[in-house]
Amino acid sequence: MNEQSPDQNNNQDEVRIGVFICDCGSNIAGHLDCSEVTEYVASLPGVAFAKENLYTCSEAGVNEIKNAIQEHALNRVVVASCSPRTHQPLFASSCAEAGLNPYLFEMVNIRDQCSWVHMQEQQNATQKAKELVRMGVAKSAYLEPQEDIQTSLVAKALVIGGGIAGLSAAEALASMGVQVYLVEKEAEFGGLLKSINKLAPYNEKAEDWISSLVDNVTHHSNIRIYKETEVESVGGYIGNYQVDLKTKGGENISENVGCIVVATGAEPLKPHGLFGYDGEKVITQMELESKMAQGTVQAQNIVMIQCVGARCEERTYCSRICCMSAVKNALYLKELNPEANIHILYRDMQMYGTEKEKMLWDARGKGINFEVYDPENPPELSGDKVSFYQNILGRTVELPYDLAVLSTPLVAREDAGKISQMMRVPTDQNNFFLEAHAKLRPLDFAADGIFVCGSARYPATVEEARSQGIGVASRVSTILFKDKLVSSAIVAEIDPQSCIGCLGCIDTCPYQAITYNPEINACEINEVLCKGCGNCAATCPSHSIKLKGYKPDQLFAQIRAAI
Repeated sequence: MNEQSPDQNNNQDEVRIGVFICDCGSNIAGHLDCSEVTEYVASLPGVAFAKENLYTCSEAGVNEIKNAIQEHALNRVVVASCSPRTHQPLFASSCAEAGLNPYLFEMVNIRDQCSWVHMQEQQNATQKAKELVRMGVAKSAYLEPQEDIQTSLVAKALVIGGGIAGLSAAEALASMGVQVYLVEKEAEFGGLLKSINKLAPYNEKAEDWISSLVDNVTHHSNIRIYKETEVESVGGYIGNYQVDLKTKGGENISENVGCIVVATGAEPLKPHGLFGYDGEKVITQMELESKMAQGTVQAQNIVMIQCVGARCEERTYCSRICCMSAVKNALYLKELNPEANIHILYRDMQMYGTEKEKMLWDARGKGINFEVYDPENPPELSGDKVSFYQNILGRTVELPYDLAVLSTPLVAREDAGKISQMMRVPTDQNNFFLEAHAKLRPLDFAADGIFVCGSARYPATVEEARSQGIGVASRVSTILFKDKLVSSAIVAEIDPQSCIGCLGCIDTCPYQAITYNPEINACEINEVLCKGCGNCAATCPSHSIKLKGYKPDQLFAQIRAAI
């Protein structure tokens, strides 16, 4: 390997590295000796300044980085603290504000990867922190300045799905001045709410509630509506998506948008083959909603069975909203017929939130009976009786019933897989769409510019679906309100002179960012689609692909520092 010195590699007279060691309160300093690490780091080659901070991410800590860059003529900065996932942008932008190219910044994780995993080993944790920082310093010496990638964007959005989440997202975006294309494959908006009688805990008619939202969306000048229409294909990338739609009548429509919102919702499970389900005497909660809306419920003895088709081998998840629906419907039935005998057989009640918990206590106070059943010995329906084993009494209990109501989960729609492949977005084991990160990016997909909300990502209440729809609108606005799209320069690059055109990189790229150009017999990178995962660089047999920020000389410098 032909090695270059850092100063030759970066065209600088002298590498001057500033290193900032963060205590992170007691998160780091409570488990290793940060002062010892700082003293050690100050002696490393190329380090011109080293400082320990209580909280480097605080205003004082950030200002200290800026001042040090100016006062000590630093041309590299290393911060040893917590996760780059949460704090890299802050420190990199701080370097930029002080006049240093942000790609000359390196971050070392001595919290998640050191102090938190060695809490009872202070001496060893301190030694490991020294080694981690030494590796970061070594790599930083070989960092190269980069320029962010800039592209134009289309300030329009596509919302797929006309349920509560999709309508909320479309309304919020349109109110911000964004042109919205709203696509619904059914003839009417409303999703599952069209089948709901009343909403809990406010006892409000679902039809009245949704009609107001539908009216706002339908008459908004910034929303173009496509009913009885499906998405046929999606191409392009964030800021510049090309979407092909097809109407029920066979008309093909093409639109260009900057962002896409997936709000396709979910559907209730039909429990065929479970508990004697027949749609007449044994029905689902959703079918009960329709009967109550029509005023056709005449039963005196009603038994509701929870977790039917959920929390089992086929579907291990809890649908979250079934318990609330059962209690809400039981209260309404009691209101219609105070003499009705209502029993709810459950495993455990999922009534999160103070208002929903109050519903549960109100139901108990009004004489609705709650009985626990063992999932290993589930209830059985025979004739006009439901029998189940009651652990508390240690015996089998029989309940007469005129109507049995099965609480079934919401399940992903059949077309979820098609949409997943079309947009290159993931689904979980239950076929619900999978967000980029449950805590940090709960409404984003890993694919930039595509978002998810409502029951498409997991069963949601009306309030949750609406808030997620509005939340997605705010996420979309952070992209579409910009004059141009700016993305990270940490992407792969291909040397066409050495590329042999084997196409192996195309197969390994999860973002379809690589294409083959037959005119030059080499592959090419779409920098906007590339996410810098490095799969292509790791598998290229001719070593023609390099990942910016992780080039061989930078990685070898780390390896040499480690050993």
